[in-house]
Amino acid sequence: MTEVLTAIALVIVIEGILPALSPQNYRRAAMQLASMPDRVIRYTGLGLMVVGALILQLVH
Repeated sequence: MTEVLTAIALVIVIEGILPALSPQNYRRAAMQLASMPDRVIRYTGLGLMVVGALILQLVH
């Protein structure tokens, strides 16, 4: 359980870097994401999940 909470905390920290350092670029990226079709967002999310799972396999 500790590892899961650590992973969630790291995701939150990493997700907060861009809006903290450059709110204008973050806003622009969010607007571009909002204009993308659902299919593109879905496949991007799936691809990121696969890459993350592969990295976990390599680390462990």
